[in-house]
Amino acid sequence: MRNVTILVAVVVVVVLLLTGCGVDGAPQRPVEKPLQQQMGVTLSGDARIGVSAQL
Repeated sequence: MRNVTILVAVVVVVVLLLTGCGVDGAPQRPVEKPLQQQMGVTLSGDARIGVSAQL
């Protein structure tokens, strides 16, 4: 039972290290958009208009 606990602890530590160290590659900066595309107002999402009544 003690060996299983140690094995589980080692696996958890290894998984945490691999997820935190950039396994998918080195970090990259986001690509900056040209200044002309950054200006202005952007709206996104959805809107719902309606009537709710209980009869």
